[in-house]
Amino acid sequence: MISLKRLLVLMFLAVPAHAHAQTQTWGWDDGTVPYVQTPMEIVERMLRMAEVKKGDHVIDLGSGDGRIVIEAAKRGATGLGVDLDGSLVKLATENAQAAGVASQVRFQVMDLFDADLMPASVVTMYLLPDFNAKLLPRLLKLRPGTRIVSHDGSIGDWPPDERLEMRAPEKPVGVGGVSTVELWIVPADAAGTWTSEIPGHGGSWRFRIKQKFQLLDIDTSAQGRDLLVRNSRLRGEELKIVVTGVVNGRAWHHYFVGQLNGNRISGDVTVSDGNQRKAFPWTATRAR
Repeated sequence: MISLKRLLVLMFLAVPAHAHAQTQTWGWDDGTVPYVQTPMEIVERMLRMAEVKKGDHVIDLGSGDGRIVIEAAKRGATGLGVDLDGSLVKLATENAQAAGVASQVRFQVMDLFDADLMPASVVTMYLLPDFNAKLLPRLLKLRPGTRIVSHDGSIGDWPPDERLEMRAPEKPVGVGGVSTVELWIVPADAAGTWTSEIPGHGGSWRFRIKQKFQLLDIDTSAQGRDLLVRNSRLRGEELKIVVTGVVNGRAWHHYFVGQLNGNRISGDVTVSDGNQRKAFPWTATRAR
């Protein structure tokens, strides 16, 4: 027969942890969530997935002992860590000084919901899904291309761009030491009707795009003929569309790659018929 104490321990270990800080209310008597460190191998994986590099500014929500921000600084980034626990902010500041990156980072006592996220190129977090869902509207307003990495926590109904499960034997909570690391890239606004001219290869093109997060539903036509969109991807401001169909009386495969900038897409399109391959400049304009 299992003891009450052991039962409570097992129940705690099975609960998804709020990683870095003792922050918002979550049903504990004192209105806080236990502080749990992110294992270093998970930190490395999160930063690698976000491709953190020199010039990035990383904001870590619930920064704990500062390890994520400090490791980002070692890659040349600057960073801000926010946490409600003043003792952890003090510890993180001391750890940054010991690591020789104090000039690149700072830590602040703050409620994560009060943090200004707009300067970030990368946002990291290890929070409960409920907290992530509340952050969703603010995250979607960040600059297109901003990378968001979460350890063991989805963000509402926003599907991740990348997802990885890995074992972290030193992970103190959860079952089996399995961690999930997910990446989201804030998408540009691609919805609307876009027109394009490709002289000598279809002339006038039209792209009608419906969008939910980074997921696109695209109808395409050229020379008044509907064409088949075989695949598409929106990753930040980069748009890729694969189209097949008959243009100028022949079957062609079209690979569009462009960067969204407001109401304009600039890039190129590569066309092939299995025997020959050509590349053309591609620009598209969104109807107002």
